[in-house]
Amino acid sequence: MVSVMRSLYHPPVDQITVEGILHAFSDPIRIEIFANLAMAECAKNCSTFLTIHKQQLPKSTLSQHFRILREAGLIRSERKGVELVNVTRCAELKQRFGPMVQGIVEAYAAQQKAKKKK
Repeated sequence: MVSVMRSLYHPPVDQITVEGILHAFSDPIRIEIFANLAMAECAKNCSTFLTIHKQQLPKSTLSQHFRILREAGLIRSERKGVELVNVTRCAELKQRFGPMVQGIVEAYAAQQKAKKKK
């Protein structure tokens, strides 16, 4: 029997909404994943993020976070064997929303830095 992998949904840029982006960023785990992907120089697989904020995440929970980021249009995922590798869609998002997404990521980074100083 041949198994068929279901294709991953990536919304077209013109269907990405501010509301979808803000919903995806409303969870601290998801914004941390996105911020790390945005700073990475290459694609990252999901298992790179098994520990976030000193918290071990089940793979099923992590998969849900990546699905929400992908369906919001924030990341692009590609199957490589049994893994998914992920990159941000920052260039596409910047064309559609200007500096909004980068501003959110920078504000999040500043917030995290301030928390560490306390």
